[in-house]
Amino acid sequence: VLHLPNTTVPDEIVEVIRRDGCVVVDELVSPEMIDDLLDEMGPYVEANEVGPDDFTGRNTKRTGGLVARSATARELVTKPLVLGTVKAFLAQATNFQLHLTQLISIGPDSPAQAIHRDQWAFDFFPFPKGYEVQCNTLWAATDFTEQNGATRVIVGSNHDDDGLQFTPADSEPAEMAKGSVLFYSGSIYHGGGANRSDRTRVGINITYNVAWLRQEENQYLSVPPEIAGGLDDDLLRLLGYDKGAYALGYVDDMRDPLAVLRSDPAATGMGDLAKTRAQAERLRQESS
Repeated sequence: VLHLPNTTVPDEIVEVIRRDGCVVVDELVSPEMIDDLLDEMGPYVEANEVGPDDFTGRNTKRTGGLVARSATARELVTKPLVLGTVKAFLAQATNFQLHLTQLISIGPDSPAQAIHRDQWAFDFFPFPKGYEVQCNTLWAATDFTEQNGATRVIVGSNHDDDGLQFTPADSEPAEMAKGSVLFYSGSIYHGGGANRSDRTRVGINITYNVAWLRQEENQYLSVPPEIAGGLDDDLLRLLGYDKGAYALGYVDDMRDPLAVLRSDPAATGMGDLAKTRAQAERLRQESS
């Protein structure tokens, strides 16, 4: 797994993701910032239950709703380097959105997770090889080591056929220090590692997808209107209070979803079809 310094730029990150399916950017945020997020999420993690099956982890807690529950998480969600990378990686689509926010706490003596592709969440639809629909981040909230269950990846498997079966032995650990972040595509084969240590391994999973697909985490209920109304417009559009493309996501009489949330009756209409179609075609050509 290639590591880049925190002085890198989105184009460098995207180049590696397209080639390898993943890349680590070292120490992008401070350990203190991570600690603030863990403090904010602590009561929710404590109240949460472990997973109900082997895939989610019978000794693993997956705690979501980070945008509503943690002000610090909002900073990670909107990190300029991250959004710049996502925009460039998913440039074939008109728009992208927040897909999932989740604190993943893998307890001691947990076995490795089954190797999978995240894009299988879309009803196992066989996307064409090379057509990417997700750009994901996994922040190290504790050091990630092979011993404590660092996420395991099969480098380059983003170019493999869909529906393949692998074992953890086919993969390697994405080891990284606290505050570092693993970027990875929705098409790379990967899985949580086995935690053979005596401490919980914690990762902050924040993922993004093209805005014409459904979000894995329902952001409209995870971030209820009474909380959403107090967030800034850029974050709200990222949550999904925006059109995914022409004629996708408007409200009733073709109103803009953000305008509805803001109780602004003036903003209506779906926009210019010809202009939107030309933009979509340009994006696809530039990304090919």
